[in-house]
Amino acid sequence: MKKILLFAPLVLLLAFMGCKKIDQLLTFNVDVTQSVVIPGYLVGAQLPPVKVTTKSEDSFRNNKTTRDKVKNVLLDKLTLTVTNPAGTNFNFLDRIELYINTTPNNKILLAKLYTVPRGMTTITLEPTTAKLDEYLKSDTYDLTAVATVNGFNPDDFTVRSDATFKVTANPL
Repeated sequence: MKKILLFAPLVLLLAFMGCKKIDQLLTFNVDVTQSVVIPGYLVGAQLPPVKVTTKSEDSFRNNKTTRDKVKNVLLDKLTLTVTNPAGTNFNFLDRIELYINTTPNNKILLAKLYTVPRGMTTITLEPTTAKLDEYLKSDTYDLTAVATVNGFNPDDFTVRSDATFKVTANPL
C-alpha cells in the first residue's frame, strides 16, 4: 500500500508534465503586421477603426492545424512604430488603448499603455489576458485606438503595428 501511495504523486507529476509538453508542441506564434496612415491630428480626435487582414489560415496550415482546432489565442506582444516621416516619435501621445472586434458587439480591450515614454519611435503596449480565439480565427478584425494626444500636428504620419499572438491548437 505504501508503494502505491508513493507511486501516485509520481504518476500525477508525469501526467501534468506530459500535458504541458503536449501543449508546448502544439503552440505557435502568429505574427500580424499592419501599417496605417494617420492624418494630421487634433487633441481628442477619434481615429476610425483600422481593418486588419490576419492571414491566420496560412499560419494554421503551416503549423498543421485548422481554425476549428484552435483552443486558445492570447496576445503575446504588440508594438507600434512611427515609420514616416523620419524623425517623428510618440511625443504627441500621452496614453493609448487598442480595442479589437470582428462585429460591433464583440469589441474588447486588446492592449494599452497609460504612460507613453517621451522620445520613442517604438512603443510596446501591455497586452490583456483576454482570450482572442474568435478574432484570430476570423479573416479580418478591426482595431480601434482610444488615445489621449497633446498638441497639434498638420502632417500625416505612418504607424506600423506588429502583433504576436500565441496560439495553442490541436493537430490535424
